[in-house]
Amino acid sequence: MLVHRFLTQQEYQVESVEDGKTAFVVFKKFQPDLVVLDINLPDITGFQLCQDMQSYNDVLVLILSSRCDEETIVLAFQSGADGYLTKPFSLVGLGALMRAILKRQRLASNRKLDQLVFGDLVINSTIREVKFKNKIVALTNTEFDFLFCMANKPGYVWKRSELCEEVFGNWYGIEKVCDVHISNIRKKFKNCGCDFEYIKT
Repeated sequence: MLVHRFLTQQEYQVESVEDGKTAFVVFKKFQPDLVVLDINLPDITGFQLCQDMQSYNDVLVLILSSRCDEETIVLAFQSGADGYLTKPFSLVGLGALMRAILKRQRLASNRKLDQLVFGDLVINSTIREVKFKNKIVALTNTEFDFLFCMANKPGYVWKRSELCEEVFGNWYGIEKVCDVHISNIRKKFKNCGCDFEYIKT
């Protein structure tokens, strides 16, 4: 496989499979830092597999797809994806996006102890954990980055493009992705019994 060969040449440790069931078995055994996932699988949708993986741990997921419509891209991020790349793509472009996603995670992990407290809401950037009334709010990596970015500037009015640029780096995607992540965060707050609106739009 071309992508497998390219990533191996880039000195990544790579495991590749061709169906969702095998992918999840290998994923649990291999415990990768990043999953590059095609949404077109023979036995399960890539979106469902992404959700299953996110339910298992907070692995980074980059979705590949030949579809570039807004609905599909939004669905990918709703499923927990950290990045989306449309086919056809260059291997160099794939490598650059993977490095950007991994770098963002690494920088976040290397931050000094930094805890933000807003009443009953506690955001810890060191262990990337959010709690409301001591109950963990299970956010994806990207959702955490959005929340932490906004929490670092309380009261600041963000433009969608500005917020996406802050979270993703060089951003050329659909700004509606920002709305999707914020909507997901709100739903998870509500599921934890939080009725206070921490994020206002």
